[in-house]
Amino acid sequence: MANGMRSVVVDKIASVAQACGLSHEVRAATDIPAEEGVVIVVEVLTNKSTYNQLELSSGRMAKVRKGDIVVGALGHRKALFGYSGHIPPTVKAGDVIQMLNIGGVLGVCDSINPDKGQPFDCRVIGVVLRFPYLGERIGVPARVGHRQLDRSAHLGTLNVPVVALAGTCMEAGKTAAACAMISRMRHRGLTIDAFKATGVSLRRDILAMDDAGARRSAIFTDFGVVTTTRDNGPALTRAMLTELAAGKPDVIVFELGDGILGTYGVDAILECPDIRAALTGVVLSANDPVAAWGGVKLLRERFEIEPCVVTGPATDNQVGVDLITDQLRVPAFNAISSGAQLGDHVMAAVGLARASES
Repeated sequence: MANGMRSVVVDKIASVAQACGLSHEVRAATDIPAEEGVVIVVEVLTNKSTYNQLELSSGRMAKVRKGDIVVGALGHRKALFGYSGHIPPTVKAGDVIQMLNIGGVLGVCDSINPDKGQPFDCRVIGVVLRFPYLGERIGVPARVGHRQLDRSAHLGTLNVPVVALAGTCMEAGKTAAACAMISRMRHRGLTIDAFKATGVSLRRDILAMDDAGARRSAIFTDFGVVTTTRDNGPALTRAMLTELAAGKPDVIVFELGDGILGTYGVDAILECPDIRAALTGVVLSANDPVAAWGGVKLLRERFEIEPCVVTGPATDNQVGVDLITDQLRVPAFNAISSGAQLGDHVMAAVGLARASES
């Protein structure tokens, strides 16, 4: 694994590699496994005027420039409003790949979104090494995550109420709604743990939940997964629900990244009877009234879930709120303008009404 090993000074360590605890000088080798989660170091070859920042392992955002030496991780992405790309069959030093998201996911870009421009081109330098054997300088490829996912683990929520946020697509206001609810719950004296179950590695959303008042948060990347799929989404959700419930919070709030119809496994999670049974309440975030109609219909007819409330841009003014409440027969609150009411309604819906009383 030490083939071509050398020291590399890096400028930026992406948040996808946070668990590795890397310094700004790493040891890298040229024998690179072309596998999801393998941590690599690259040189940025281009400049961009849009979508040109990187979320660092500290959680801060930093502008990326041509010539930067960056640590990221191999992964794939299939995003409606972003880049789509895959892990190539082989990865060699000198290959040119692309930065697929602002969390530092690296792969070969297949499709772009015009609003984001072309992705950063990056020249591969090598795989980052870690040295797990005490007293021996035997390097092995570093991988993302604190621990590996146990796909066979059973779900146990210990009767902790669970609120899930599902969306009609990306950028439907799920995180804003989660933060509004968490903030209101905290002000009502509750202890809230939170996590993000699906998506592509980026810690921004769980950091926002922390800032809103979550006691503890988690994300699928913690389990060595860069991008969620139908295959791993249910197991990840079980793992995080069980782990957070063990801490005995008053309520768990979690976001299902992407949309109900998407490639990141939201539908597979909602299809699982044990996970559905653990959900005390489901909040739907929708971009417009038609999306709200389709989302409610999918939840009711495909997953046998009755949403307790609709939020998102579809509720940005009273017209949307009235359309949803009158035609879909579901309460609607805007997370930005009516965050307290949204939080109070959800608390009442999941049996925490006493805490919502002034």
